[in-house]
Amino acid sequence: MTVTSETEIGAARGSRGVLFASLRLLVVLVIATAIVATFFDTASRATINPFNFFGYFTMQSNIITAVILLLAAVATFRGRPQTPLLVLLRACATTYIVIVGIVYNTLLTGLEGGISLDWANWVLHVAFPVYAALDWILFGDRSAVPWRNLWVVLIFPAVWIVVVLIRGATDGWVPYPFLDPAQGYGIVAMYCIVIFIATVVVGALVFAISRVRVIAP
Repeated sequence: MTVTSETEIGAARGSRGVLFASLRLLVVLVIATAIVATFFDTASRATINPFNFFGYFTMQSNIITAVILLLAAVATFRGRPQTPLLVLLRACATTYIVIVGIVYNTLLTGLEGGISLDWANWVLHVAFPVYAALDWILFGDRSAVPWRNLWVVLIFPAVWIVVVLIRGATDGWVPYPFLDPAQGYGIVAMYCIVIFIATVVVGALVFAISRVRVIAP
């Protein structure tokens, strides 16, 4: 009787794991479709510069998060637990995509430019950030992320900002108006500090949630 019960529990957990992985795979396909559709839509209206198109924090964060969720799904399908490194990368990716949602919906929504396909814009700036947050909060197939690794979440934003500042000072291209050096480097520096603070705050919240399980794997 005990053996049967444990078997049933194991089967239920396995079914939930496959369900989580399948949902993640579906979401990844939707994100890939939105990015590809946006690329070709942009290319149909003007000569596209890949460095500019993929230079946006939105695009990079969506790609990073999609790739990490794909790796998590593959690990589940193969019956393997997520490694501590993968869980850390998931925490970082979740931080970035949540920041995308926050920044877009507080600073950028309604401004001219950006993604012209309304459905793709909604998927990349609203739907995916919300899904990624819920995925991290609800799906308990993750271990607690050590607090000593919180600094890791700053690596990608730091590199991205450095590249943007260099490009802004050389070829004049900036992805977002609040990073335009034309308004003065003092203002740009203020926004950079805000970005770093937001990254640490959101990252700390993501790390804290990793210690709570709502739906066990």
